[in-house]
Amino acid sequence: MNKIQVNFSIKDLENLSGIKAHTIRIWEKRYNLLEPNRTDTNIRTYNTSSLQKLLNITYLYNNGYKISKIARLKASEIPETVKAIAEESSKNNYAISTLKLAMINFDQDLFEKTYQELNKTLSFKDIFYAVFLPLLSEIGMLWQTNTITPVHEHFISVQIKQKLLLGIEKLGYNNDSQDSRTFVLFLPDNEIHDIGLLFVNYLLKSKGYQTIFLGPSVPMTNLQELYEFFDNIVFISYFTIFPEEDQIENYLNEFNNLLLNNDKSHLYLFGNKIVNIKNANLPEKVKVFNSIENFIKEM
Repeated sequence: MNKIQVNFSIKDLENLSGIKAHTIRIWEKRYNLLEPNRTDTNIRTYNTSSLQKLLNITYLYNNGYKISKIARLKASEIPETVKAIAEESSKNNYAISTLKLAMINFDQDLFEKTYQELNKTLSFKDIFYAVFLPLLSEIGMLWQTNTITPVHEHFISVQIKQKLLLGIEKLGYNNDSQDSRTFVLFLPDNEIHDIGLLFVNYLLKSKGYQTIFLGPSVPMTNLQELYEFFDNIVFISYFTIFPEEDQIENYLNEFNNLLLNNDKSHLYLFGNKIVNIKNANLPEKVKVFNSIENFIKEM
């Protein structure tokens, strides 16, 4: 595989590792743990090897190693020590760091090896909760701070989505539930971030519920056609980017008037856009869940 060279600022390293830039400079100066390049204007830049080393150092530091002890390790001993600790505990944190490296380098092989290692001891559901969800949350912050570009986010999202689709396919059609509800999963117009919604679909199907996954950017009016086939519908959506905050109330009122006239129908919502909305302020048949776990517990 061709290695993609990426240069990072010290602020990028802070965002990726969680270690303050001031602390990184101290480690660099006092212990020679990193060797940055310098621009013509004397600004530090770091390559992928430096990032990988810092992530390993951070992992050891967060697992109780003093920085002075880490500094005494040979360069080759640092990743070996990390792997030894990861085999005993904190494997999930190590996996998140490794997957961030896979993202930075667009390294599909590293993603797959990390996933397969997790899969030896964890179910897909546990991997998603313990590794993928925290990773996606970190990636969102990295994207907002310009540490990574949208193409990095798209790369890792596609890898995770492929695992989700494979997991859903393995479940097959297993409508064992005696529940009469049909769960219709969709994203509103212009919303394309469907990983969370796919995971909700996976969990519902794993419990035997009947689901219809419509995916991204579904016009509200198109959902009316479903009532020709089903009368007990629970709509489920995930607001990550859209609707805009000042349009959410109008969207929900319109949805309520257009699609929730049936006594049995409801709309369940997830996502960053609605996390601060109180259920008391919503139409009667619209409910917000602050986490997928809480939703599944109520099912």
